[in-house]
Amino acid sequence: MAHLFWVEDQSHWIDRFSDVLIQTDFDDGDNTLEVFKFPEAARQRIARMDDQSRPDLAILDAHMNGNDQAGFSVSRALHSKWPDLPIIYLSEHSGTGLEEQAFEQANAQDFIAKHQRNIEAVLCWRIKAALRKRQSGPDTPASIITSGSLKIDLATWEVYWLNKRLMNPHNPKRPLAPTPRKILRYLVESSPRPLNTEQIADRLEADLERFSYANYRQHIKTLRMAFDMAENQPGEFIQRCQNGTGIVTFGDERAYCWKPDR
Repeated sequence: MAHLFWVEDQSHWIDRFSDVLIQTDFDDGDNTLEVFKFPEAARQRIARMDDQSRPDLAILDAHMNGNDQAGFSVSRALHSKWPDLPIIYLSEHSGTGLEEQAFEQANAQDFIAKHQRNIEAVLCWRIKAALRKRQSGPDTPASIITSGSLKIDLATWEVYWLNKRLMNPHNPKRPLAPTPRKILRYLVESSPRPLNTEQIADRLEADLERFSYANYRQHIKTLRMAFDMAENQPGEFIQRCQNGTGIVTFGDERAYCWKPDR
């Protein structure tokens, strides 16, 4: 049984996700769900809680009731009592400065966009991953993918190359966007088999009419640039790709594959 602490100001999201969060088997049995529509009420509840009533995981909206800092105020209250409590943001503001702040300043475990296909399942997958990491520790093989100098943390979705965190090459202060990170994971898991546009779209659960080879190619370009930014010499990783290691273009099938450096 998992004890979930959820702060969300919009009733339609509460109605949509409540039954799923209560009924999904996160940790053997039905779950306990505490829901608050106002961050002030959530903070008051946190102030009264002791370790016996500590939640296993918190789900926070970032922007609530017109306030960009509402979710972060709840996060600070939770982490002041339980610094290791996993917090997932469930937000309509993915890809904005709020997501950057969640990871860089609020120690977020994850940041999930509400408006995406199969969102109920995605949310449950991420909660399960966060709870597994809490139980087994962050460095267990179940939560980490490694391939040569690459490390992908499946719980936080952080990616490291040569022990440097991959950042957004178009804005180095922000983390690498979720879609390129997912594509990289699927390429690594499938290695040495290449994945074409249709196969990647299927794994991303993307609409093929919207996810084209041009989209795939652009995400690959972003990944290569992010790796290159983590290298000691500009252009070094891109040169590796051209020489047959890293993210390699595969034949004429509009496919790419991951080939580790060692």
